[in-house]
Amino acid sequence: MTVPANHLRHYETPLLKTPFHARTEAACKTWSWGNWGGYATVLTYEDLSMEHSAIRNSATVYDLCPMIKYRIEGPEATAFLDRLTIRNVAKLSVGGVQYTAWANDAGHMLDDGTLFRLGPDRYRLCCQERHLNWLLDSAFGFDVTIHEETEEIAALSLQGPTSAEILRLSGFAIDGLKPFRMAEFPLGSGRLMISRTGFTGDLGYELWTTPDQALALWDLLFQAGRLHGVRPIGSEALNMARMEAGLIITGIDFTPADVCLREDRLRSPLEMGLGWMIDWQKGHFTGKAALVAQRDKGMKWSFVGLEIGGNIAAEGAILYHDKKTEVGVITGAIWSPVLKKNIALAQVLTKYAAGANIWAEIYALRELHYEKMMMPARVVERPFFTHDRRRATPPGKF
Repeated sequence: MTVPANHLRHYETPLLKTPFHARTEAACKTWSWGNWGGYATVLTYEDLSMEHSAIRNSATVYDLCPMIKYRIEGPEATAFLDRLTIRNVAKLSVGGVQYTAWANDAGHMLDDGTLFRLGPDRYRLCCQERHLNWLLDSAFGFDVTIHEETEEIAALSLQGPTSAEILRLSGFAIDGLKPFRMAEFPLGSGRLMISRTGFTGDLGYELWTTPDQALALWDLLFQAGRLHGVRPIGSEALNMARMEAGLIITGIDFTPADVCLREDRLRSPLEMGLGWMIDWQKGHFTGKAALVAQRDKGMKWSFVGLEIGGNIAAEGAILYHDKKTEVGVITGAIWSPVLKKNIALAQVLTKYAAGANIWAEIYALRELHYEKMMMPARVVERPFFTHDRRRATPPGKF
């Protein structure tokens, strides 16, 4: 087996560098870094408020390279993915993208992600966690090959109201590209795939190429976007936007079943609010029997959006009914600068999910002392934020 060059002497540089690192490092004025899947990734470049504002008012670039990517291909690739995931993969046409999820035999969530149909028998599955062993075990008996291609793909997320105009100025004809569709374009000596996808709930695209084209792509976008407010953003600003969009993250909003140690922490796609994507008629898929039983019996837990009183973010707060009975926990919370509201995502016992008389126990740090506050919480529909431009085709100028 040949060891990739960037793994040699890994003990000297524990975190890998993405193909965009030369640009992200130069732009990161706060020197605020985190670990995403073994890669050094920027948390905040310069100013969190300005980065979040750019997502909603101009355009942003986010380094997606650490996202785990699997290439799945072969004569039975569609049948395999139909067996693996809860959606009907056969309905996904070539050039389409599908948000999906998969569970174990007990119906417990393993991960969610995006599935790209690159050809009749060729797919790319992108997700938060590594699942190669699960994919290989699940592929037993199918004529299919599975290959992790994380290090072979350089990916950027270009999001925001001016993102389409920046792509036009970069020379890419994206006006006909509809949400959850993709197209290919020449880029230098290689190719660029652009998908109309993202994690912000706003107009946006994801750009996929090879590592040798990475820096040229970055420079092209920033040159085209110099008059359109483009700026790089880190994971903290993206996290704010995804909460406004009401989107979940593996390992934050639920614990993957393959690493979950406590039985009472396991959650199903139904309990995570993903029942809308389950195709009950497509035939057997992993976890179907358990999910049918849960659907018929009723769910113990529900995943909900909350509006909370006050302006102190309720991150990690415990939820109570009538200020007495513990009924859930907040998995993510922010004061939304766009909505001017205190919002949160939470796991709540289903019998209390209607939201009557729910309170959040918040501890606010006030000059070295924590002050306990019980604030009212109201269950509301997700997404908290959405905009018509997200689906407009072609996107208008902004």
